[in-house]
This record gives sequence, C-alpha cells and structure tokens, in this order.
Amino acid sequence: MIGYKTLAVPGPTNMPFEIRQAMDVALEDHRAPDFPDFTKPLLNDLKGIFRTETGHVFLFPGSGTGGWEAAIGNCLSPRDTVLTSSFGQFSGLWVDMCNRFNLNVMNYDMDWGEGVPLDLYRRRLEADKHHEIKAVLACHNETATGVTSDIAGLRKVLDDLGHPALLFVDGVSSIGSLEFRMDDWGVDIAVSGSQKGFMMPTGLTIIGVSEKAMAACAKATTPRCYFDFAGMAKMNAQGYFPYTPPATLLRGLRAAVDMLNNEGMDNVHARHNRLAGGVRAAVDAWGLRNCARRPELYSDTVTAILVSPGTDANDIISIAYNRYGVSLGGGLGKVAGKVFRVGHLGWLNEAMVLQALGGVELAMRDCGIAFTAGSGVGAAIEHYTDTRIALPLAAE
Repeated sequence: MIGYKTLAVPGPTNMPFEIRQAMDVALEDHRAPDFPDFTKPLLNDLKGIFRTETGHVFLFPGSGTGGWEAAIGNCLSPRDTVLTSSFGQFSGLWVDMCNRFNLNVMNYDMDWGEGVPLDLYRRRLEADKHHEIKAVLACHNETATGVTSDIAGLRKVLDDLGHPALLFVDGVSSIGSLEFRMDDWGVDIAVSGSQKGFMMPTGLTIIGVSEKAMAACAKATTPRCYFDFAGMAKMNAQGYFPYTPPATLLRGLRAAVDMLNNEGMDNVHARHNRLAGGVRAAVDAWGLRNCARRPELYSDTVTAILVSPGTDANDIISIAYNRYGVSLGGGLGKVAGKVFRVGHLGWLNEAMVLQALGGVELAMRDCGIAFTAGSGVGAAIEHYTDTRIALPLAAE
C-alpha cells in the first residue's frame, strides 16, 4: 500500500520521533555507578504526571494487566472482600483476575456504556459497618466502550462514609491524557501502561502507589515476587532495580515525560478534550451514536461508535484498514460487531484526527451507509475552528 498507515486505535498510539530517537541507543550497564543519575530524576518526574507528591511510581516490564496483578498481589490477601464493577471488556477482565486470586468479589455487572455506579457503591459501602471491604476497584477509562468514570466522586463517597478501603484505579487509557490527580482523589493504586498516553511501545506497566497502599503491602499475605513493591522500592531508593530493567524503554520514557511536562499536564488534558470534541461532532453529523450512555461519561481518549442495526462494524474496520490503511479499534465482548472505535490520545493533533475521520467516511461509504459525504469531517473542522482560540498555536 502506498503511503503511511493511519493509527487510530486506542493503543498502541502514535510514537513521536523524539521518543524513537531516545531509544535508539547502545545497550547500557544497568549496574553502572552513574545509572542512578538517570533513574532517580525519572522516577521523581513521573510523580508529576500522576499528580502525586507523597506516593511512589514503580516501573515493571509488562502491560497494564501486569499492573492489575501487582495491585492485587501486593495489597490484598486471599478471601479479602473487594467491591468492583464491570461495564466493558477491561473492567470485566480486572474483576475476573480478582476471582482468580480467590478474593471475595462483590461486583456490579452494569450495562456496557455505563460507568462506575457511585450510588450503588455508596449503598454497599454504607452497609459495610465492620469494614470488611478492603479495596474498591474502579476503571477510570473503559477503553472498550469509551466511558470515563468519576474517580473524584468515588473518593467523596469513601470520605463521606469514613470508609478505610483502598482505592484501586485502572488508568491505563487515561493517565498521561486525561485529568488524573492521584493525591487529590486519594487514589492508592493507579495503574497505567507505556503504550497509550505515554506514547511509547508496549512493555512497561507504570504504577502509582500511595503510602497507605505500601503499608497494606506489609500486612498482605498473597505471595508475590517479581511484582513485589517493597523490593522495588528498596532498590529504587538507590537508583537501581531488583532485576535487569528494560533500559531502552526507560530512555524512551524519559523523553515521553519531558514532552508531557513541556506541554504542561493541564494543556495535555485540554488538548485531548478538544480533539475528542471533534470526533463527537463527527459522530453526530453521521447520525450515529456514542456507545457511552450520557455526555458526562464520554471519554476524551477513545470514542466507541455504535452502528445501525443490520450493519456489521467489522466491515467498516476491515475496509478502512485494507483499502485505506486506517487502523480502527474493533468492538470487544458484548459490543463485538456493534461498534468501531476511534482512538484520539497521545501524540495527536487536529489534522491527524481528520485523517482518521476521512478514512472512516470512505469505509462507511463503501459499506453503503447513508450519510452526507464530508459531514463528519466538516463538523470536526467546525469544532476545531470554533475552539482554536482556547489553545495557543504550536509555534507560539
């Protein structure tokens, strides 16, 4: 195929040249005496991305799933009670992992397109007079359905009730892109991955851990070894790792953190909101619907678009890729064939979003879906034109 492929999935995301260049280095001695001169500032600067001053940020080779396992294995014991909710592929998989760890899982199985049910959590926590619930799990951004849940609201529920449960948050497709405030929201475990907002290859799980969670680790009895927080903290304090770290990825992460900090996290959040608004305007112009049930749930990193009955979303995805070189996210689990997903996170600007939307329009036309050609792209352009004053030009 002639020309570049367009990557419009919600992870992995586009990788900037600066990060690729940072990783194009000779392999190095991870036990060298000057290695801590690199690692200590990196670990400290990562805390700014998570918006934590008191917590730790740990780096493990792996993906977000490894971060889920690390959270459970370090902070909980078999038969501990956890409060969870499932409303998409990834929130559901974390619940499944809890069951595999032999936890007592109290789960709310919600309709896909909904988010964390704060009212139901409140009732259950309020009824837990003896504080049997040891951890509350929440998926901040459900990538399968394009739903963002209210973590600050969940913290308020816990605080209102004076409940001491740990708060575990899956921030894999939110941290580094959406507003995330670990300290302000009282998050005890925040799980992220390198391949989304951090604009890198898959290979690192990046985990924020509060002091309260570290204290829980000392009491938990679940066996852990590779993902042991205490062992990692001990070695990190010296600037090293308990085992051979992926130093090449760490060099890329240094560049990613610098790029995020140079833009400013508040600007990163605003940019993602603005880009997402253009995608949502396109969906409305096409006469289609967002999988997320209500506007307050709409994600600024991925939009899952429901197709009309009688249309197979997989046809759109296949044609977009094979004819036009545009990679779209497929529907997973309960929404397989019912949605296609447009990722709009990471290293991205307006023109890149418009390129993806143009590919979607070409594919939908080829599938015989009725809409006015250019309507979605045009609506996105109108949105970006109307909102441009809210952000400075890149050269300014």
